[in-house]
Amino acid sequence: MRVLLELFRIILIFGLLGGLIWEIIKNVYTLNEATELYGWMAGLAIYVLLFILYRNKFQFSGWYKGKGREKLSRTATGILLACAGILFLIPFGLAYFIGI
Repeated sequence: MRVLLELFRIILIFGLLGGLIWEIIKNVYTLNEATELYGWMAGLAIYVLLFILYRNKFQFSGWYKGKGREKLSRTATGILLACAGILFLIPFGLAYFIGI
């Protein structure tokens, strides 16, 4: 039962929190046609950030108390943060180079 509750919690965190964050920042990606076209990359970046947040913080406050509960390594966290930052910036870079 605890596993199902934790899965429901994960769905809520990623669905509601991810959707809320996207609604807040999506207007930045509607500046021009190119950033709007590639704005989905920012959505991926949000989910990468939520994954990092879940693995490093949220999983320790949930219902599941079983095996496999450990933080991401510093290296993995750094790599994922860099990927998220790049995903946030790629639409603007493409808009600049494409020139739309």
